[in-house]
Amino acid sequence: MTIRDLTATDNFFLLAGPCVIENEDMAMRIAERIVAMTSDRNIPYVFKGSYRKANRSRIDSFTGIGDEAALRILRKVRETFNIPVVTDIHSPEEAELAAEYVDVLQIPAFLCRQTDLLSAAAKTGRIVNIKKGQFLSPQAMKFAAEKVVSEGGEGRVMLTERGTTFGYQDLVVDFRGIPQMKTFGYPVIMDITHSLQQPNQTAGVTGGMPELIETMAKAAVAVGVDGLFIETHEDPTVAKSDGANMLKLDLLEGLLDKVLRIRAAIR
Repeated sequence: MTIRDLTATDNFFLLAGPCVIENEDMAMRIAERIVAMTSDRNIPYVFKGSYRKANRSRIDSFTGIGDEAALRILRKVRETFNIPVVTDIHSPEEAELAAEYVDVLQIPAFLCRQTDLLSAAAKTGRIVNIKKGQFLSPQAMKFAAEKVVSEGGEGRVMLTERGTTFGYQDLVVDFRGIPQMKTFGYPVIMDITHSLQQPNQTAGVTGGMPELIETMAKAAVAVGVDGLFIETHEDPTVAKSDGANMLKLDLLEGLLDKVLRIRAAIR
């Protein structure tokens, strides 16, 4: 898969799936439903699932079912539905391992300045999606992208907006950042659900505002974003990670229809 495959239609592309791979049956059911939705609407689709959650507030938070087990599930989704898949990596050593199973390596926001990690991801030949740090300006992401390009990653970089730290327990999105990052020449994605997180809660479990998912998606498409990133689950109340800000899967189809109409209007 290439970035050109994702941007070949007049629609935005979609990265969507559960926060973390919980089990094979759940991943396959979610993928099957989203494939049907996106195929009917000519939306290029990338299945998203973290094989391991390295950034957790509490020591007893769920981190995954095991690296190899989760990566094999991602590969099964990829092969069963003939779709690309994306997952996070957290260290240079993980880049080569994950690249054997997925099409897109995602750099978490907290790690977007880690030169060794960006270089290792670029050297795999996979697409690299860099999430903008909650502590960085949109303009600063130019330098993160250049690290990937310098290792032969030209044409394989995507940038993702996911909100900026606002005080201790909230995030805000400055929508000026989307057109600013687009001037670098890379596709820009809006991470809808993580932008609505309320991190660092005193209970040690991240909160969120899922009631604003539709508002955030509409705004992102209206300002010309290339792709949407949405974490979704059949029942977010029982999700093992980030359930507080995830979209219920039953609501995804209606949301796509609404933002497609906005996309058509601005095109």
